[in-house]
Amino acid sequence: MFIDKNIIVDGKHTKPIVTDVFYKETNQPKKVIIFCHGYKGFKDWGAWNLLAETFAKAGFFFVKFNFSHNGGTAENPIDFPDLEAFGNNNYTKELDDLESIINWISTNSTYKSEVNLDDISIIGHSRGGGIVLLKANEDKRVKQVITLAAVSDFGSRSSTIGDLENWKKTGVKYVVNGRTKQQMPHFYQFYKNFKANESRLNIQNSVKNLQIPLLIIHGDHDTSIDIEEAHQIHSWQPNSTLEIIKNADHVFNVSHPWQKDKLSEELSQTTQLCIDFLT
Repeated sequence: MFIDKNIIVDGKHTKPIVTDVFYKETNQPKKVIIFCHGYKGFKDWGAWNLLAETFAKAGFFFVKFNFSHNGGTAENPIDFPDLEAFGNNNYTKELDDLESIINWISTNSTYKSEVNLDDISIIGHSRGGGIVLLKANEDKRVKQVITLAAVSDFGSRSSTIGDLENWKKTGVKYVVNGRTKQQMPHFYQFYKNFKANESRLNIQNSVKNLQIPLLIIHGDHDTSIDIEEAHQIHSWQPNSTLEIIKNADHVFNVSHPWQKDKLSEELSQTTQLCIDFLT
């Protein structure tokens, strides 16, 4: 298997998009999968590398990346050394980053013989699930879309980070990262950006307009994103496929760091559902 890690892709927002690719070198075009991490996530979190290897072994060309403003850096793409960047992240930056990755893989000469650019699918976890639903509706190059424990609405989340008046006055709100114990900032630009782009960021409208296959996967023990959000997404697009993973939490029963050499049973089941859906 060929693994190329921490490739620097230039995006629209000054900071690099740090990217990995996983594939079997065959000089045969393969279906492309682009994976988007979630809020307070990163491409090397938990078992995402094992997930990538599983897809590559199944014959896919798998791409995963850090959103440019997720808080990681080119030198340290794991965790959040750049909290200033984290505070300046927003939904439209993430949509731009995903577009930059689709553009990059579509024009990259290194992998030209390995990718089928007529068959690009995008997968998103948690907040990344909302991002892929929006992008799938915007970009005709995307042929299939999969959500893992996805959010169904950005509006409610954009205004509940804290008291709006106080947020506007101070310019920043903090969220504690339970694992790293960092105080992670959200600058008020996040809310302003959402309000300025509210119609574009409407997940419900995007899902209703989707003309491509959609697979929705959610765990029934998810305490971060209620399973009702998966049912909502499914209700907006009756042609979609909804799969509920029994006993699975928000991250399908893996954690960070993940020291095992195989996926959890729940993430393995999830991955196989994705592979079956895409083949």
